[in-house]
Amino acid sequence: MKENFIDFRAIKQLVSMQLVLDRYNIQFRKVNQHSLRGKCPLPTHTSDKSSESFGVHLGKNIWACQSSSCSAARQGKKGGNVLDFVAFMEHCSVHDAAKKLQDWFASGHVFPIQTKDQATREEKHGVAEEKQGSDDGGINKPLTFSLKGVDPSHGYIQQRGIKEDTARHFGIGCFSGRGSMSGRLVIPIHDDRGELVAYAGRSIDGTEPKYNLPAGFHKSAELFNLHRARAIENQQVILVEGFFDCMKVHQAGFPFVVALMGSSLSQAQHQRLLTFKEVILFLDGDEAGREATKAVANRLIYSHKVRAISLVNGGQPDQMSSEKLRRLLEPIV
Repeated sequence: MKENFIDFRAIKQLVSMQLVLDRYNIQFRKVNQHSLRGKCPLPTHTSDKSSESFGVHLGKNIWACQSSSCSAARQGKKGGNVLDFVAFMEHCSVHDAAKKLQDWFASGHVFPIQTKDQATREEKHGVAEEKQGSDDGGINKPLTFSLKGVDPSHGYIQQRGIKEDTARHFGIGCFSGRGSMSGRLVIPIHDDRGELVAYAGRSIDGTEPKYNLPAGFHKSAELFNLHRARAIENQQVILVEGFFDCMKVHQAGFPFVVALMGSSLSQAQHQRLLTFKEVILFLDGDEAGREATKAVANRLIYSHKVRAISLVNGGQPDQMSSEKLRRLLEPIV
């Protein structure tokens, strides 16, 4: 019989140090948006001299204690990840720590248990975590302004098959003001709390670039329409690639839809999806979209029930009528 083991990588990816600290009711001083500091909570810490030797980096999901006596009690290991932390706190093995984390935080999201042969085969075929240049753990700050003079009745919106009430719901429209968004279709982007964090400007006359996004905006930190989809409190979510895919699916009667704003899934986006138990992949039907469907599914199976709608001949959700979208989606939602 092959030995089964829990996928440690999936647990480290999906369980944050903040969750673990909250589980132990440990509170630290916030140094900046990524760092915490305080007294070491580990049972290996015996020194009374170092009151703030323990640090946590939330962005990297790691911890360290700078006390030499504490690290010496752990065979010289200064820090580690969530698995190491729980192992030291509970006086158990890393494997048992992984089981505890799964019991504490799964909440319906099942971490995969695989055979070693299965894990090796998946690594060989590229299931390993995708790397994205923009996935740098950045945080988008809320905007201090909103654009005025946005016309939701512009002809371009109608050409894309978006009704005016849908345009108003999403806040999109042609911007007649000044600046880099002038003459473009502007699309408001919100974070998971509903705070406006950016506008995407879509060219409507063929000028380049097709989309304008503000400098410093971390696209991989957000999922378009997530705050609205979460408010519905549905266990399913439909995942599409682009803004117009999302709006067309919503317009067809499926408001629990979010967009990647691309074709790859970042770690931050993956964590945002943990609100839902099932993800329905509805990416484009071209070669790139089919490959993206495989890659995204291989990441999501670590935490969700996943189903995919296969489009052929380069089909795209934003090019479909509401009737066709309903025929595709109603049997599985």
